[in-house]
Amino acid sequence: MARVVVVTGGGTGIGRAVAERFAAEGAQVHVVGRREEPLARVAKENPEAAIHPVVADLTDPDAVLRLGEQFADRTVDVLVNNAGGIVKDVEPGPVGRFEDFRRTVELNLLTAMNLTEVLWPVLRRPGGRLVGISSIAAQRGGGDAYGAAKAGLVGWALDLAKTGGQDGITVNLVSPGYVQDTEFFNDSGRSKRHDQLVAETLLGRAGTPADIAGVVHFLASEDASWITGQVIGVNGGALLGR
Repeated sequence: MARVVVVTGGGTGIGRAVAERFAAEGAQVHVVGRREEPLARVAKENPEAAIHPVVADLTDPDAVLRLGEQFADRTVDVLVNNAGGIVKDVEPGPVGRFEDFRRTVELNLLTAMNLTEVLWPVLRRPGGRLVGISSIAAQRGGGDAYGAAKAGLVGWALDLAKTGGQDGITVNLVSPGYVQDTEFFNDSGRSKRHDQLVAETLLGRAGTPADIAGVVHFLASEDASWITGQVIGVNGGALLGR
């Protein structure tokens, strides 16, 4: 039977690559995001695959509850919490900064917590896989509230791994370094600091969405059934493991 996979932020960049990787193996993939157009494009450009767009704002509790109802009578095999981003310069002054902080934490931390809360009861037991996307910024700082929110994912996921272990659910995080070809930067998909960030790696290149998708796919596989509560750095050696 085809696995049921839910990928947030699945319309572009890393999320799209993750969705396409699972769809290529025949999974039923539900791509979740706030914007209908990029989600529909993923489905249209993969006509052979079972990719289903789900438009939802995961910072809106009511929208999350409605999404949860769509899966109330299903079993979800894999949940990939990928949605995120940085909000900056909403308006000048302290109040604007407060809003930047709040929205950045919402986008990166609360979206994952909200959706996981409603889908946790329907994750496969045993064998469910939850994979979150953190960031190298969680370990070395960056992006003001962004690094803090991504670090928050780590603490939350480690507790969730303890809860899930008794039911055979694994919970892991992937921590990417500099990944180009994403909307995280600009229309070109490259950071203004591209050359500097590439030079920080040991492998001499930026990451790609496919690099991250491959690790996510592995963590959701049977081969990774004894891996849980881990943060896997995928950064070309820009930050060495400990």
